[in-house]
Amino acid sequence: MLDNAAVGGNDIVGGDMSWLRFIAQPPSTPKGVERPDAIQTTGVYYDTHWAHRPLARFVRRVGVWGFFKPAIALYGSPRVIGTDRLDDLEAPVIFAANHHSHADTSLLLATMPAHLREDLAIAAGADYFFPNRITAALSALFIGAIPIERTKLSRLSIKNSLGALAEGRNLLIFPEGGRSPDGWSRKHRPGAAFLAKQSKAPVVPVYLDGTGTVLPKGQNWPKKARCAVVFGDPMTMGADEDPRDFAARVERRVNELADEFASGWWQARKNAHRGATPELTGPEAGAWRRRWALGPRPGQRRARPDHKTWPEL
Repeated sequence: MLDNAAVGGNDIVGGDMSWLRFIAQPPSTPKGVERPDAIQTTGVYYDTHWAHRPLARFVRRVGVWGFFKPAIALYGSPRVIGTDRLDDLEAPVIFAANHHSHADTSLLLATMPAHLREDLAIAAGADYFFPNRITAALSALFIGAIPIERTKLSRLSIKNSLGALAEGRNLLIFPEGGRSPDGWSRKHRPGAAFLAKQSKAPVVPVYLDGTGTVLPKGQNWPKKARCAVVFGDPMTMGADEDPRDFAARVERRVNELADEFASGWWQARKNAHRGATPELTGPEAGAWRRRWALGPRPGQRRARPDHKTWPEL
């Protein structure tokens, strides 16, 4: 009868599992030979061109009608304003929207005019949507995501975004750089403005309301709430305009769209003329004070015109 040592069974059955290294680790490099750099294929390096071919676009179209539209109708009951402002608009276009929830993307896919949604590229955080090849493939296929770095305007982020615009695709970007941590919006970063300057594409400001209640940050399952989408008129960057100034102008327009939703078009126009449009960024104060001013419904603070405001001293 053979013992374990005779067949190497000690290594297999016993404690020494070093043989697994031949499976789990890359092959060694001989001495004197320079090891080649590993080719990165995830994160901001993920190639999404395949996801914009006809078959992938068909899958997304089915997903919009079979999943996104029914889900948003069930959970969000969206009210859509301003689609007439986009009737004559042609690709490429940059959509710049406020950002409260992962439901923002679903809401826009469900409500955007079909001729602009057909081959939409969504600028998505590479660290969240493209951490591995499986998640990256699903993100690219079902929502048309392209990877960007949220913390900086990197060369690859610019290349991916400008590449989509150069190929005639529309681009959705959230200039705040991430979801709201407390229900209030954040200042716009100049990324969308920089892309507009480089591509000469117009920017469509978009205000989204209610998604912070449907699926707030930190919540994994949606709940029912009333949502709204307000599309603004396309904005063109001036020839000598600085991207930071244009980003501020787009942000002001998103604030005006929020006021239009809360107060009506005429009152919002009067507020804008007087320079009295409320800002979506909230008061510069402590967390409890900001939460008090927000009201009981994160993401919908301005849907109730009678909501209390901080008393003036």
